[in-house]
Amino acid sequence: MWKRIDHPPKNKADNGPRTGHFKMLSSAREPTVSIPMDPSESQIILVFEDISRHIKEVGAQLVKKVNAIFQLNITKDGKTILQWTVDLKNGPGDMYPGSARLPADTVFTIPEPIFMELVLGKMSPQKAFLAGKFKVSGKVLLGQKLERVFKDWARF
Repeated sequence: MWKRIDHPPKNKADNGPRTGHFKMLSSAREPTVSIPMDPSESQIILVFEDISRHIKEVGAQLVKKVNAIFQLNITKDGKTILQWTVDLKNGPGDMYPGSARLPADTVFTIPEPIFMELVLGKMSPQKAFLAGKFKVSGKVLLGQKLERVFKDWARF
């Protein structure tokens, strides 16, 4: 996009903008995913990247079974530090950083230590949810399908 940086008093047909009177505006947006600040965030990113590779390998099968889009908001001290989307509804399936491109069926807001315990199998997702350890909005029952995806990933 271009923006005029000079403002002549009158704009006549023969008095168009002169060379050098425009500047390029950046259309790039700020990234929605923060850069890791501590080792626990780095571990979470590695887990997400590994799950993403697993989804790329078996995504078509998962899309048939799951048919949902999940957004995972990982929090620290009440603020979202990471956001990833698991799309098992469209095409061959995908997992990518950032908010869901299409409306998510289920959104999970999980503190980082709880997330690590869940993916490592140290905590039951149902018990953690019932104990109020994390929040779910949207179609809560679809969370069971995401749990199966994580369990399949853990086998590899």
